[in-house]
Amino acid sequence: MGIVEPCKEQENLQVSVIRSSRKTISLSVNEDGSIVVKAPKYVRDAQIARMIERHKLWIARRRRESEQFRLDLSDGAALMLFGKRYVLAAGRHAVLKEDTIYLPKKDRAAALIALLKNLARITMTDLTHNIAIQYGFSFGRIRITSARGRWGSCSQAGTISYSFRTAFLTQTEELYVVVHELCHTRHMDHSALFWREVAKILPNYLEIRKGIRAKGVIMRWL
Repeated sequence: MGIVEPCKEQENLQVSVIRSSRKTISLSVNEDGSIVVKAPKYVRDAQIARMIERHKLWIARRRRESEQFRLDLSDGAALMLFGKRYVLAAGRHAVLKEDTIYLPKKDRAAALIALLKNLARITMTDLTHNIAIQYGFSFGRIRITSARGRWGSCSQAGTISYSFRTAFLTQTEELYVVVHELCHTRHMDHSALFWREVAKILPNYLEIRKGIRAKGVIMRWL
C-alpha cells in the first residue's frame, strides 16, 4: 500500500493506494472521506493522481453525501427512526423510551445495532403480517439481518429478510420494502407483472422508491 500526494485542489484528501496483480484501476470513497485507489502494480503515482483529478467532482459529491449521512452517536445528537426524531443520551443499557434513545458510554455502535435489530424485528414482522393478511399473501418466516446491499430480500422458499437498517426509513418507506418483498412471493423477478402487483397496493411506489434510493448511503452506517 502506498500514499499518493494529492493535487493542490485535493490537499485535504487522504489517498490510499493498494497495488496488486489486478488489471484495472478502481476508485472509492470511504465513510470518513478518504480515498482508496486499487491499481495494477505497474501504474505510477502520477497516473493515479491524474485519475483522481479527473474525478474530483464525483469525489466531492461522495464526500458531501458521507458527511450528510454520517452517524453521530454522541449525547444530545438526534436520530431519526421509523420517521420519528429521537435524542441520544447516556444510559446503562440500550433502550428507547418516549423520545430518547439511551446508550451506554462504551461500544455505543454495537449497543445501537442490537437495539435496532430488536426494534426492526418487531416493526417489520408486524407490518409484514398485517399486509399479508390484508392482501392475501403467503410467506415462510421473517429474518432480520445486517445486510448492506439490500433493504430486504425474499428467497424461493418464501423467507423474507430485512436489514436492521430499515429502522432508519420512514413508515411509508418501510411499507414499500414490505410490499416489495411480499410481491416477490408471487413474482420472483422484477417483471411488469411484479410491478403491477406492487402498484395495486402502492400506486405511488415510484415516488417512494426514489426517496429510498436517495438514502442508500445509510447502508454504510454502523
